[in-house]
Amino acid sequence: MGIGTNPDYASAIAATLDWWRDAGVDMAFEDAPRSWLPLAEPDHPAPRESRRPAPEPEAPAPPALLPATLEAFHAWWMSAPELDGGRCTGRVPPRGAASPELMIIACAPESADRELLLSGPEGSVLDGFIKACGLSEEQVYRASALPCHAPGTDWSPQANQIISRALIQHIALVRPKRVLVFGFVILPLLGHDSPQVPAVSLSFNHEGATVPLLTVRRVPAAASQPRWKSALWQAWLDWSA
Repeated sequence: MGIGTNPDYASAIAATLDWWRDAGVDMAFEDAPRSWLPLAEPDHPAPRESRRPAPEPEAPAPPALLPATLEAFHAWWMSAPELDGGRCTGRVPPRGAASPELMIIACAPESADRELLLSGPEGSVLDGFIKACGLSEEQVYRASALPCHAPGTDWSPQANQIISRALIQHIALVRPKRVLVFGFVILPLLGHDSPQVPAVSLSFNHEGATVPLLTVRRVPAAASQPRWKSALWQAWLDWSA
């Protein structure tokens, strides 16, 4: 009798494969064990690349020396690149003589200023105030915290360290009897906090000298000037009494 295929055996194998296939098993597996652990490191590890030590951070540059005379300060104010990132255009010089009765400090020159500081609408308001106080032009020194018109300035002391130092040195060189600041954003540059009141009376202290300092809000738009002028005048009377 010849040897043939057992139909029952073949059917059983086919049924078994179908059962595993329906169960999601469609791959063959080996019974022989296999190591799945990584191979051991060699006894002599590969030499590591030599690393150079990280360079030491550069020491911060020493602060710039500021002029020691008012005349030298005026020249430096118009040309020093560190004041506004080297732009040096559109700068307007301060005006006045040393040892005045009053030093006025604005935030920045007006947009229309060219050679004369505070020659626009804000300056006109301040001129009227100066006359009302009974002061002459020779008794007033006009200055600005920034050398040029710069809207959108970051007024934080961290961003204006050189401006802060320059402003303090400027006041020290002018030697005024009083200082009137227009703009609360200037106060942090002088070491004071910005107030939340229309006007505040403080002192400027530098190298043993103390100068009375009055700070008011910046000159507002024309529609708000009547109330602002009233607050300024009352603050001035209380301060100068």
